[in-house]
Amino acid sequence: MEISQSGRPARPIAASARGGFVAVSGSLICAFADLDPALILVFADDQDLVTPLTGALHDAFGAGCKVLGCSSAGGFCFDGYQEDSVVAIAFPASSFRAEAVCLRGLRQHVTLDWMVSLRGLMEKSRGHAGKSRFGLLLIDGSSGCEELVTTTVDASLPDLMVLGGSAGDGLRFEQTRLAMDGVEYAESALFCVINTDFDVKEVIFDHFVPVGNRMVVTSANPETRLIHEINAEPAAEEYARLIDVRVDELGPSAFAENPLLECAGGRHYVRAISGVTPNGDLALMCSIEPGAILTLGRSESLTEGLRRQMEQIGPAELVLGFDCILRRIAVERAGEQETVGKLCRDFRVAGFNTYGEQHGGIHVNQTFVGLAILDDSASRGMGSIDVA
Repeated sequence: MEISQSGRPARPIAASARGGFVAVSGSLICAFADLDPALILVFADDQDLVTPLTGALHDAFGAGCKVLGCSSAGGFCFDGYQEDSVVAIAFPASSFRAEAVCLRGLRQHVTLDWMVSLRGLMEKSRGHAGKSRFGLLLIDGSSGCEELVTTTVDASLPDLMVLGGSAGDGLRFEQTRLAMDGVEYAESALFCVINTDFDVKEVIFDHFVPVGNRMVVTSANPETRLIHEINAEPAAEEYARLIDVRVDELGPSAFAENPLLECAGGRHYVRAISGVTPNGDLALMCSIEPGAILTLGRSESLTEGLRRQMEQIGPAELVLGFDCILRRIAVERAGEQETVGKLCRDFRVAGFNTYGEQHGGIHVNQTFVGLAILDDSASRGMGSIDVA
């Protein structure tokens, strides 16, 4: 079991633990025992732990504590990437107030029901005091519905800053799991509105620039997230030709190093590839429309731009991070795990590796999306205490 702790009781605390349910639940309850949390987030590599852990933590800390959890493709907790672990983050009731709702039936597209739930949740949240308010979104990463959920949340709550991540399933890309307060929700999303006495600021970073000639998606199915043809050629064959590898060499490493970029609103967004189907289609982690113009992305430094952003923001009590699994693969191939570990230690970054990230009303891939929780009194020398 490994635990790292952060700060005075009013600050968020992040902890990580390894082992079976009894060991992990006992460790996390002990880690948060003095906090009186209003909210706990649980991210578990082992999806079988998600539901029982949210139930055990909810039982331990009472009805006033919301516990949201999801399966992950890995975690990180103040010391870089971790394997086979559970990462949990607790937000103390003295400085955080949280309300949450489940958006069910993602593939049924019941957006009107979701909008009613979201607006009801927001009205309930307005009764809570706080300097800042933001939304957190956890979505079933195997549903293929992140775009619909993200745009529905943005349309329902246009003035609210919302960030989030898609639940993962290691590198299997099969079944993810979400739970709240011990109840499992299949094919769903969890949304939480949080009021806090801290300042908050979003941190968005990807490490690619467009290179080479543009390509056209000549056949695709946005609902299944499949590209059938690029430049009127079978998609996998054409993609392999463009990155100069054989089709049988396509895999997570090739996808991580050679992402597809789509330009929208003057900015390029990564459209990550998750695999090749038996009939030669490219399976994506987001939707692509026929006719989309794409370019390949060239990797720049995986971490330098992120460090510069963190330095500009200043010392954070915690940076809640949603980091794409393909970024993690690229970091590990580049041998930069220690660089990421130092960045997590220096800026107190904790969170999980995702199947996709959400911010600003859009669903993206291969991006770090983070929320920095800031204590402005610390910058004035008024009581920043670090005991991690």
